[in-house]
Amino acid sequence: MTDKQMTNWTGADDAMVENAIRRGATRRELLQMMLAGGVAIGAAGTVLTRANKAMAATPTKGGALKAAGYSASNADTIDPAKASLSTDYVRCCALYNRLTILDKTGAPQMELAESLDSKDAQVWTIKLKSGVTFHDGKTLTADDVVYSLKRHLDPAIGSKVAKIAAQMTGIKAVDKQTVEITLSHANADLPSILAIHQFMIVADGTTDFSKGNGTGAFVLEKFEPGVRSIMKRNGNYWKAGGANVDSFEFFAISEDNARVNALLSGDIHLAASINPRSMRLVETQDGFVLSKTTSGNYTNLNMRMDMAPGNKKDFIDGMKYIVNREQIVKSALRGLGEIGNDQPLSSASFYHNNDLKPKAFDPDKAKFHFQKSGLLGQSIPVIASEAASSSIDMAMIIQASAAEIGMKLDVQRVPSDGYWDNYWLKAPVHFGNINPRPTPDILFSLLYTSDAPWNESQYKSPKFDKMMLEARGSLDQAKRKEIYGEMQVMISEEAGTVIPAYLSNVDAITAKLKGLDPNPLGGMMGYAFAEYVWLDA
Repeated sequence: MTDKQMTNWTGADDAMVENAIRRGATRRELLQMMLAGGVAIGAAGTVLTRANKAMAATPTKGGALKAAGYSASNADTIDPAKASLSTDYVRCCALYNRLTILDKTGAPQMELAESLDSKDAQVWTIKLKSGVTFHDGKTLTADDVVYSLKRHLDPAIGSKVAKIAAQMTGIKAVDKQTVEITLSHANADLPSILAIHQFMIVADGTTDFSKGNGTGAFVLEKFEPGVRSIMKRNGNYWKAGGANVDSFEFFAISEDNARVNALLSGDIHLAASINPRSMRLVETQDGFVLSKTTSGNYTNLNMRMDMAPGNKKDFIDGMKYIVNREQIVKSALRGLGEIGNDQPLSSASFYHNNDLKPKAFDPDKAKFHFQKSGLLGQSIPVIASEAASSSIDMAMIIQASAAEIGMKLDVQRVPSDGYWDNYWLKAPVHFGNINPRPTPDILFSLLYTSDAPWNESQYKSPKFDKMMLEARGSLDQAKRKEIYGEMQVMISEEAGTVIPAYLSNVDAITAKLKGLDPNPLGGMMGYAFAEYVWLDA
């Protein structure tokens, strides 16, 4: 397009073309419209391409969004402090806000906080955004933040991040818009920690969470634990523009095929975390696409070290050598994964120990350790479920390899419903599924310190606990990386967990669903997708 041809063509004219596209104008009608405006044929094609690209990236308002997750239970909650499943996170992200959020690079950004500053990484000053209101009309103040954070320190609440919050030894309101947090030890990760889902902000004094009264993009209309939640767009949302969809319904379909079929039949717009087996079916259907995120999510095999058979180290060592990691990535994950070596930090993390190489699949070494443990030939129950992504396929691969050396693993498939309440953390040998966390400190605090609430293998090491505190208080990134590297070696060699691979999370969506971007906190845009996506007409 020449300068002369573009002289009279403006941004307003581009908008006119976009509006015509939305109304359903044909390409011929659009070209005629532009020719009448004095635009040459070649230039008109350029304008049309530009308009279509702008349309693809411009949110459309309206529509009823429906999505299905993969896990649910009667313990489902909309109390952020108690959230523990992906379905909890999705609801809480829609109803509430955090002080900070993580962008797609993993860097913390301000949300309810206007700023978050510290001179020594121990005393932090938080300035809140003004003009933020809760669904019931109450204005956000420092008292709400103080109340929300202090709830995690109350044992009666049962917060899932109580151990992480325990470092906040002082939480006080300086004025209506300012909060001061004092930590027991310096922690440069606090801005990232406050982006964890459980640290959503609730109204001061809230004890009844049935209404989901938050500052978020949606207002709760109905919540049935273990069944579904229905929300409507918050017309008074403090963020400019607000959510794009008018309503949002979220529920769980635990069985993978049923979840995919619901998508293909048009009943839902998003089927979360589909099994690799279902990918080909989706890929062969017109009008559906796959959204892939690799951000450190993993399914792991846990052997409790305080119970038989995991109380024998040789059994654990044998299991680590009998796991064929390459085959698991190739077959169980259909190539959608990255081989791991029992360390919870993936290569996406700055602190990942690159020198810690995956253990080779070595049946002879495995047999040696099983014989030494006295368990070779005995039948060992291994609990697996669709609730832990790809765990059944992983279990069958491990079982087949073990059988070739005379080790009997009795893989017991249990229903998804109730798995996290009845088997995870409880069964002697079972699978877990861990969502990504923004910092090593958070992962280790939740999963590997002696007092970790989700210590899956009951690994306990005073040395490990001491090293974590040392790394947490250091502002020297190189020193922290060195400490975290050694801690990963300890987990890989000493803990009763096998992390064979980091999973690529795959959400299947209708092509009409736009704006779904990857996020380091996991699939479904770090579980916050409802606020940002839109439905193309």
